[in-house]
Amino acid sequence: MINSPLIQIQNVNKIYLTADQEVHALDVIDLDIFEGEFLSILGPSGCGKSTLLMLIAGLTKPTTGTITISNQPVLKPYTDLGIVFQRDLLLDWRNVLDNVLLQIEIRRLKSSDFEQTALDLLQRVGLTDFERRYPRELSGGMRQRVAICRALVHDPPLLLMDEPFGALDALTRDQMGLDLLHIWEQSRKTVFFVTHSIPEAVFLSDRVLVMSARPGRVVEVIPIDLPRPRPLSIRDTSEFANYNRHIREIFKVQGVLVED
Repeated sequence: MINSPLIQIQNVNKIYLTADQEVHALDVIDLDIFEGEFLSILGPSGCGKSTLLMLIAGLTKPTTGTITISNQPVLKPYTDLGIVFQRDLLLDWRNVLDNVLLQIEIRRLKSSDFEQTALDLLQRVGLTDFERRYPRELSGGMRQRVAICRALVHDPPLLLMDEPFGALDALTRDQMGLDLLHIWEQSRKTVFFVTHSIPEAVFLSDRVLVMSARPGRVVEVIPIDLPRPRPLSIRDTSEFANYNRHIREIFKVQGVLVED
């Protein structure tokens, strides 16, 4: 069940200044992201998807407009969240457990207080007995599971994910989607998920935000009315296909997809 807005984005523009030009990344973004929802953002490369994620995290500032989280303006890096990037960014010299607990050390908390939480998370993503292994001993999917555990170990209400499965093979990507949904269904954290995959966005999300080419604008926000929990077989249904078709048609109208 979707609750009240956790994040409110109002009239946000972002312009990057380079040595010889201005790059207009985002244009007049207005969006509410609700507490406990899974929102995916789709759009062509360079449309500002990752920029919007960085703005929410407070890692860059909007040129104009405001962003609030829990009714508080985001004026500096926002810490009550977890972030997962496309690259897992694991430290090669730390084992799996210590990589997960790095989040705790950075926050200057007591690692021993979170060790059991870390082990429980590793179990939930199928990495029981791997806590003493090193990143070089893991597959790409296993490494990304560790990165997700690291983002969740301090139990943040908000999870930002920037194409976290983009570098994975198709089968591993499907499994990671299932793993993520399982975690989300248990915790109901607010998830902002950046992806280039239409089927992935439809499969995971409560709503899908479709953006235009740069400067990125909100073209449509599509509620995904599919039952949960969602098995992979839901991708074979006509309802799932209709959502995929509708989003592809949006990109055709926008000129992002061009057929001969």
